[in-house]
Amino acid sequence: MLEGWFLLFILFWVVVLLVFFAIGGFFMFRKFLKRLPKEDGKSDMDWEEYYVSKTKHLWKREVNVLLDDLVSPVPELFRDVARQKIAGKIGELAVKEKAKEIDQDLLIRGYIIATPKRDHKFLRKKLTENNINMNPYEHLF
Repeated sequence: MLEGWFLLFILFWVVVLLVFFAIGGFFMFRKFLKRLPKEDGKSDMDWEEYYVSKTKHLWKREVNVLLDDLVSPVPELFRDVARQKIAGKIGELAVKEKAKEIDQDLLIRGYIIATPKRDHKFLRKKLTENNINMNPYEHLF
């Protein structure tokens, strides 16, 4: 049988592997739930992709640069997913308002709506760094 330090070594790695599998499974399950179709037959991710593709021609270069700057505090591993989700919400607002182009006001409103409340502190900091007045958007925070 296993004894001493080798037993502890094996038990340590069993625990580490179980924790890593649990963390990976959690994130995979969340992604799976976002892909499940809702009552209308489309999933949350389908709607995000729809709004992004529908409004792709409305995005100007300077607005894209601002969005990249606002998303920069997000860890690089999750940045693309966050950008897609936020761009989907901005696109949804643009379609509902029948906007001719996506401007800074629309971008900030969509970003605030798409971002969880716990991240609003980072958003406020980024808006302050970019000298953007937050008073018109206080009701969204």
